[in-house]
Amino acid sequence: MLLGFIVINLYDIIDIVLIAFLLYWLFKMLEGTTAINLLIGIIAVVLLRIVVSELNMKMLSSLFDAVFSVGFIALIVLFQPEIRKFLNTMGKSLHNNRFFRLIFKKNAKNEDKGIYVAVANTVFQFAEDRTGAIILLTRQNNLGEILKSGEYVDAEISERLLGNLFYKNSPLHDGAVIITGDRIVAAGCILPVSDNMKLPVEYGLRHRAAIGVTEQTDAVAIVVSEQRGTVSIAFDGQVINDVTREFFDRKINEFFPDSIK
Repeated sequence: MLLGFIVINLYDIIDIVLIAFLLYWLFKMLEGTTAINLLIGIIAVVLLRIVVSELNMKMLSSLFDAVFSVGFIALIVLFQPEIRKFLNTMGKSLHNNRFFRLIFKKNAKNEDKGIYVAVANTVFQFAEDRTGAIILLTRQNNLGEILKSGEYVDAEISERLLGNLFYKNSPLHDGAVIITGDRIVAAGCILPVSDNMKLPVEYGLRHRAAIGVTEQTDAVAIVVSEQRGTVSIAFDGQVINDVTREFFDRKINEFFPDSIK
């Protein structure tokens, strides 16, 4: 295909489409964060570098090449959280792909059936008592670094133990409890807080932490607001507020089939 003085072939069209898709994905993933301004600046510099190269400006081209050679490492440092989020999103997409699951189904283990009704009973009792809490229910990601930030528990799930962990005078009550399968693995864990600037201003630290950890992992976060006495569920970087017990049971059963018995 001849467009003016530019020759365009099929591979050029595919290249343009892939670049456009990649940029759209990056913009959607970084939308609402401070990194979006950096991304726009980088794209502007790259476009300027292309123009300089096409105009055969040798000195400017050499200057841009020198900046890019050092700037690549700086970009990795600056965008480390976003790069990790990008790779995690890609991994979750592949894991949820039907073809991928078909290939690896022999290695898949259903370790989520131990999330019993005790969790639901506890969080709604917390809501009634205005006891703030955040509980993470793990799926495929093991939350290794987050687990290290808290205290190792490794105990069976029980309403009494959960109540003690979030008792207001407990040293662990401000952190998150992590549940894997039918075990309370750790308590008092520190979670990454979302940097999404579009979140409602009324969201407190627990809600922002629940959104932040579900942006980076595939865990499901349950939040009890001590101010409003409500229960929220966060997953995939989004949150559903003021859920009822019926909705809670149904949603948890979607994430963990046969877990609510």
